[in-house]
Amino acid sequence: MQQELLFKVLVIGDLGVGKTSIIKRYVHQLFSQHYRATVGVDFALKALQWDDDTVIRLQLWDIAGQERYGNMTRVYYREAVGALVVFDVTRASTFEAVLKWKDDLDSKVTLNHGKPVPAVLLANKSDQVTSQQPNLDSFCRENGFVGWFETSAKENTSIEEAARCLVEHILNNGESPVTERGPGSLVLSGYTNAAKDHLNCSSCVK
Repeated sequence: MQQELLFKVLVIGDLGVGKTSIIKRYVHQLFSQHYRATVGVDFALKALQWDDDTVIRLQLWDIAGQERYGNMTRVYYREAVGALVVFDVTRASTFEAVLKWKDDLDSKVTLNHGKPVPAVLLANKSDQVTSQQPNLDSFCRENGFVGWFETSAKENTSIEEAARCLVEHILNNGESPVTERGPGSLVLSGYTNAAKDHLNCSSCVK
């Protein structure tokens, strides 16, 4: 019998860093140079066959880059269990904004046991940079990120791996017991030991 888990995942970062492009690539395997700026919030759903017994559905919330300056993020963040925080490697200001987004996230949503939701840092548009990027390992450790990846929506680089890393950390944090198993069962923010047995991602840092 299969179970289904539903996880709400936020995709946040400054305007123009490629959040919508990452989601479109991950969910639909599409890429365009010409996405319009997201207004408010947009949604996408990605289904993962995690193992023989588990289907995971990711509800991806694409939060507009200017929303950090408003009060709506508290509403958008509610019940999220993970986040992808994105910056553009060609624009230093978007990296400088990463910690503001992380602080905003941590101040507005926590897991049931009070811990911050797991967040993976995406250094996006890596296809546009030829020089070696700075090592973000220590930055992630010091600022509470569970890992980081250089990504490119254009070239489909490391997006699947980053999402899988985040899901593994979400499963590690799971608290809600599965109350029902079966083809139609749906568990919000839940996990089972069976799903947990398949974790093989410790730090996820690349």
